[in-house]
This record gives sequence, structure tokens and C-alpha cells, in this order.
Amino acid sequence: MDLKGRTIFITGGSRGIGRAIALRAARDGANIALASKTAEPHPKLPGTIYSVAEEIEAAGGQALPLVVDVRDHERVAQAVGEAVERFGGIDVCINNASAIQLTPTLDTSMKRFDLMFGVNVRGTYATSQACLPHLLRSEHAKILNLSPPLNMEARWFKDHVAYTMSKFGMSMCVLGMAAEFEGRVAVNALWPRTTIATSAVEMLGGEALMNTSRKPSIMGDAAHWILTQGVDCSGNFFVDETVLRGAGVTDFSAYAVAPGTPLTPDFFL
Repeated sequence: MDLKGRTIFITGGSRGIGRAIALRAARDGANIALASKTAEPHPKLPGTIYSVAEEIEAAGGQALPLVVDVRDHERVAQAVGEAVERFGGIDVCINNASAIQLTPTLDTSMKRFDLMFGVNVRGTYATSQACLPHLLRSEHAKILNLSPPLNMEARWFKDHVAYTMSKFGMSMCVLGMAAEFEGRVAVNALWPRTTIATSAVEMLGGEALMNTSRKPSIMGDAAHWILTQGVDCSGNFFVDETVLRGAGVTDFSAYAVAPGTPLTPDFFL
């Protein structure tokens, strides 16, 4: 199975994991609406929605770049409408946009708290809500959230309560919506086994952490497998390596930034 002709609405697709997922789908000939804030080049971070749109077209897909702040639910709904007008519907909603700050309670300002909850929880809920009327008309309806397995152990919360609550909020959307729309929309989560070489990881740990990470392409390949399954494949909290091992992959060295270097496990696994 592939994603040829399917329409994907993805948030935060201007770099990193979102870009990798979009480019993998583009190789199948998918239509991709890129909803992201990054319209202008960042002085330190690569990629804009327009540069990724060009990459999508070059890979064989169709792209619609949309300047969107997912905290603005009215703009989210408008952007979904623009995607439907361009492509005729929506088959897949991917909630990838995320804000991160790994700080303890006394070092987390309410401004950063609101940012994480506004993007991670509210943005995910608003984007899913806006896409759902169109997903319910599709025979291949999927929602995929880039969020971790729900694990209510104190060790996942104690060092960064606010961030963990916000990411688990995304995962709670999976838990609830998978049951609410059972048999009509497949709703799943995907999370990496190791750290992924993205701009966020580089800011957290520099070159040393980047060299013990995997490339974003592993998440692109794992997401592709999930998005090509039937509607009955729902309510799962997938991990990239587990997904690909189940799909027959045995050699993961090509995904490593520095093959042979020990990998850093992800924060929530």
C-alpha cells in the first residue's frame, strides 16, 4: 500500500521529523498541506514551509504551504479549508508541531507553560477537530500524533512537569479519539526509540547528542507504515524501531548519524 493521491495535513512540517514524514509521503505521490509558522528563514535553523514545499514537489508529491500558528484555532480551521479547496478533501491529519522546554517547575515561566500547552495540547486538539469532518468522509482516515506512550510514573514528570503534561496531553487525545471514532478514523501516536537529530535536539545537547542520535528519516519510514494500515489499526502508541522491526527491517545502521556510536535513548522510553 502507498499514499498516492492521499491528502495529508501536517503541522510543523518545515524541518526535522515533520519534513521527513512529508518527504516520505511525497515519494508515493501524496498531496501535502504544510501548516507551519516558519515562512521566513531562521538565522540559526534551516527550512521554511516554502523550501520544504519545493522538496515535496521534487520528490513527486503536491504541496500547499500554509502559514499557520496552531494556537490560533480560527486560522487552523481556515487553513484546513484551504487544503480541502485545493485537494478536494483530507485523508490524514498529522499533529507534529510541538514546543519543548525541559525545565523544572521553578524554572518554567508561565509564558513557556502557556506556549507548550497552546501548541502541544490545544494545537493538537484544534487541528484534529478542524480536520475530522473531512476525515470522516475519507475511506483512509488517519490521525497521527507525534507523542509518547502514556506512562504515569513519577520519573517521567519530576524533571520537567510542564513539558511532560503537555506531551501526554497529545497522547490523551489519541487514547480518547481512537475510542470515539473507532471504525471510522484510525488515531495513533508515534515516538522515537532514540533521540532524533533535529534542531531541538541540537539545542538541547549540541553536536555530542546529535552524534548519538538517529536521522529523522526513521520516523518518516515508521509513519509511512502506520499511515498505510487499515482503519482498524488504531489506538496504538507506536515506537519507530518497533514498527520497522515488525515491518521486516533488521539493519538500522543507515539511520544512525554516526554509525557504530552508542545511541541515546529518548526521554520517555
